[in-house]
Amino acid sequence: MNHREVAARAVAARLGAAGFTAYLAGGCVRDRLLGREPKDFDVATDANTTAVQELFPRTVPVGVQFGVVLVLYEGEPIEVVTFRADAPYADGRHPTGVRSGTPLEDAQRRDFTVNGMFLDPATDTVIDYVGGQADLAARVIRAIGDPLARFAEDRLRLMRAVRFAAHLDFVIAPTTFAAMQDLAPSVTDMAWERIGDEIVRMLTQGPRGTARRAFELLDSSGLLRAVLPEVAAMQGVAQSPDFHPEGDVWEHTLRVLAQLDGHSEALALAALLHDVAKPCTLGHKGSRITFYGHCEQGADMAADVCQRLRRSRETRERVDYLVRHHLRLTSAPEMRLSTLKRFLAEDGIDELLELARLDSLAASGDLTHYEFCMRRRAELAAQAQLRPPPLLRGRDLLALGLRPGPRVGQLLAAVADAQLDGTLRTRDEALAWVRGKL
Repeated sequence: MNHREVAARAVAARLGAAGFTAYLAGGCVRDRLLGREPKDFDVATDANTTAVQELFPRTVPVGVQFGVVLVLYEGEPIEVVTFRADAPYADGRHPTGVRSGTPLEDAQRRDFTVNGMFLDPATDTVIDYVGGQADLAARVIRAIGDPLARFAEDRLRLMRAVRFAAHLDFVIAPTTFAAMQDLAPSVTDMAWERIGDEIVRMLTQGPRGTARRAFELLDSSGLLRAVLPEVAAMQGVAQSPDFHPEGDVWEHTLRVLAQLDGHSEALALAALLHDVAKPCTLGHKGSRITFYGHCEQGADMAADVCQRLRRSRETRERVDYLVRHHLRLTSAPEMRLSTLKRFLAEDGIDELLELARLDSLAASGDLTHYEFCMRRRAELAAQAQLRPPPLLRGRDLLALGLRPGPRVGQLLAAVADAQLDGTLRTRDEALAWVRGKL
């Protein structure tokens, strides 16, 4: 039992000692029944928010209008929610009002049966009004009650159904899936940031293979074309079989996604989008299929997608870099030594090398260029040649009589190149070289 679960049980126990009913609720119950380690613990209670705030000295009123208070217990944030029944939803996200309800009413307003169970921590008894235990045993994601009504209440549930099914390796109940297909075009009625968060969770959370399964479900449900039409456009775009025996761009991308296993947000998004421009750069040269410029155009498109998904500027810039340069390794063996050193010392090179590895394994499987770069980087790092301290700085050139200006930067860049090439090895050699230029 981890520290957060201990804290959640202690919060429930204190509520119980004060005469209130208090259960663990939602995903933590599901994960516990599946034998997984829950990450978050929520407590559902018949105590109202005022009573909760009076009972605990450290609280944050994160959503008192919806009956939600965050209790900070021994450093752990525990969300405490009053049993409630919701009024109709007007904006596809929030109910127009809430009222105190019973545990049964609270369970019935939740999203999926596997998330609608309670656990009495005093007795470790599962309280299941919605058939969640049966669906866990059958490995099914099923909306509680009328699926059209559940999804109309909160469009994000469309994305969450996909994520839960992929993460848990469950199937989606036919009636629930049919409702998802009916409502898929309306998924963009909510904030794009919420969609982006779900996409990132699909790509970065869960066991290996989760990302591929998630995007297959996004496709078959119709959600992919609604939220990422650029990715849906990859389907049916043929590639040269000598480099891509696996098939079209969509199948190649799915094979890249299948290898994701806890990678960073930026790398996961780059894995999804590295070939996003192939559909619009498709061409032919004789019998060969070409995609000239797809790296550069793809970087611009990927940055636009990241902007639409409301990702951070840091993420957008890193995705742009990874997509723009994901084929750059192929020219590494022909690079001048100084160019190769600069390349292998770039910020982001670790993720670029990993993207190239995933890309190659999803295609022909030829890792020649990846292995060359890894070998040369290790050799150069062992010789302290990747990021050597500069032989000269600007003040050294000013001391030689140069005036501040572009010429100083040009000479320092030339000295740095000569240093990386091994032509200049010492400060004295560099000063002599500059004097010769002057």
